[in-house]
Amino acid sequence: MHQNNNRPRAGMLYEKSTVINVSKTGRILSSAAGASLIYLALSGMKQSPVKNIGKLLVGGYLLYRGLSGNCPITAAIDDEQRPRHARAVNIRTSMIVERPRGEVYAYWRQLSNLPLFMAHLDDVEVLDNRHSHWTIKLAGNMKLEWDAEITEDKPGEELAWRSLEGAEIANAGKVRFRDTENGGTEILVTFTYRPPAGFVGAGLARLMNPAFAQLVRHDIIRFKQHLEGVPTPDNSGRG
Repeated sequence: MHQNNNRPRAGMLYEKSTVINVSKTGRILSSAAGASLIYLALSGMKQSPVKNIGKLLVGGYLLYRGLSGNCPITAAIDDEQRPRHARAVNIRTSMIVERPRGEVYAYWRQLSNLPLFMAHLDDVEVLDNRHSHWTIKLAGNMKLEWDAEITEDKPGEELAWRSLEGAEIANAGKVRFRDTENGGTEILVTFTYRPPAGFVGAGLARLMNPAFAQLVRHDIIRFKQHLEGVPTPDNSGRG
């Protein structure tokens, strides 16, 4: 039977709209960034509706990308035209905690405490004095795990760590602790991550950066409130 090759087609983008072309890691990052951007957009809609509509649209796209596993932009771009990795991203923030420096350092140094204030972390299992196993869980039963090591530990002054080779998201962090005049502690946090392959160059990573910067800042605010004994709502989205 002769096959009709001239029949109407819906178009390449439509035909690829149900293809899962986003890695597990990409889905987790996209879901986290999308949910955060949507939250930020809705929170600021009254103050600046025009500005936040853009955040809402980008957040919706990233959330769709994460939950569905399909990226229309990726489908429309040839693999050879996409850089394999986006540039590493550095996020910095600082906060004053009204507790003594030794206490603040000791609490952070016990890595199993981190999920208590880092909403995106499900568990940090301490393996030995330098090594730990980290787990992130998000919507859609998505899970990401990696091993990390402490690279620098100056008690009461500085703590640095990094993911080990083989992690799907290469990441590292550093926290510095400084005395304040009134007996509190200033913490200076730097977090670095490298988006994985398949992120359509640095463009998609740049869309996600404001969301992840806000996530890190919210984590540090929760850390401050946790140590100062201020009740915080459970907005981690777990469960």
